[in-house]
Amino acid sequence: MTIYRTERGLRHQFRDVLNFYYPDCIDTAIGGYVAQLDEREGYVYDPRSRHLVATARGIHNFSLGVLADGPGWCRAAAEHGMSFLETAHWDSDEEGYDWLLEGRETVDATRYAYGHAFVLLAGARAHQVGISGGLETLERAADVLESRFWDPEYDRFADQATADWGTVEPYRGQNANMHACEAYLAAYEATGRERFLERALAVADAVVREGASETDGLLWEHFTEEWEPDLEYNREEPADRFRPWGYQPGHHAEWAKLLLLLAEHRSEGWLETRARELFDAAVTRGWDDEHGGLCYTVEASGEPVVADKYGWVHAEAIGACALLAARDPTYGEWYDRLWAYATENLINPRYGNWYERVARDGSRDGPNRGVEVEPGYHPLSNCWVAMEAVAAGAFSS
Repeated sequence: MTIYRTERGLRHQFRDVLNFYYPDCIDTAIGGYVAQLDEREGYVYDPRSRHLVATARGIHNFSLGVLADGPGWCRAAAEHGMSFLETAHWDSDEEGYDWLLEGRETVDATRYAYGHAFVLLAGARAHQVGISGGLETLERAADVLESRFWDPEYDRFADQATADWGTVEPYRGQNANMHACEAYLAAYEATGRERFLERALAVADAVVREGASETDGLLWEHFTEEWEPDLEYNREEPADRFRPWGYQPGHHAEWAKLLLLLAEHRSEGWLETRARELFDAAVTRGWDDEHGGLCYTVEASGEPVVADKYGWVHAEAIGACALLAARDPTYGEWYDRLWAYATENLINPRYGNWYERVARDGSRDGPNRGVEVEPGYHPLSNCWVAMEAVAAGAFSS
């Protein structure tokens, strides 16, 4: 897939994803974004649900469009989302962002570190491109994360709290911390404030080194309140949408990408070393030799647990691979292989958007619908990362 070794090819894919969502995702009656577009045909199947993560990711996506010199409507689209985030999702009484709305009415006010991390990311990207209110959102989200979720004893964030902040769930998860790391890194890039970079580095160190010490360097997903690996959590629910049992190759690749992005600002040698280890673990344990693609979850041996193939997994592996290839050209083979699989199985040939999930053999066995659908954040983010890597010289030799 040599086309994706060029900035032009990547930019074409980047714009295809943006164009799939715009203008149909813009709601001028209720406000905010409609993320629930049928991934095959593009029509809206749920016009009223407003999920915090989808709102924040939409702001991030359109802000990236501005950063990448994309279509002129990206700035107005990002501003549209920012207005809804602060007027509809923000609960000024309890000082937290509501998780799920029906129209503009809250139906679930559970507080998630994961959701607040994406608000931080949205504010950072909006501020980075000069959108009014971006800095205020960034600071507000960071304040909530620090005051409500941060645990200095473990250098990691708790996962979930009740709407009134009265109870913090004992469950601890690496996923929320991974996205907090991403968001704090973006906050640093947007503001230059060293404390954000230090927080991103501390979380990364705690998760990918200390947190993986009891699982032979692999990244387990679920932990106790004392951050001990809970190896039985959801064993009977391996296909749980948000907390599946098993190792996730996609998160190994996603962490590899984040560590390499951190290494652009810090000189610690372990960042690149662990990035290589994690990416190599993702592809050696996760790649399906029979059908191609990366399985969703696997056992430590590499035996598939859930063998479905998810779009986000392959997008993250592509981003990580682009950054690795800039350092070691041999990773270009994996880069091409991942793009070939995605093009054949995961990218809608009509519109260019990415399917959320296909079955192990690449067939589509369901409509992949819900209020938590992916609004293009993973392919857009990683096309952008790959574009930056290509511009810096990846694949030039």
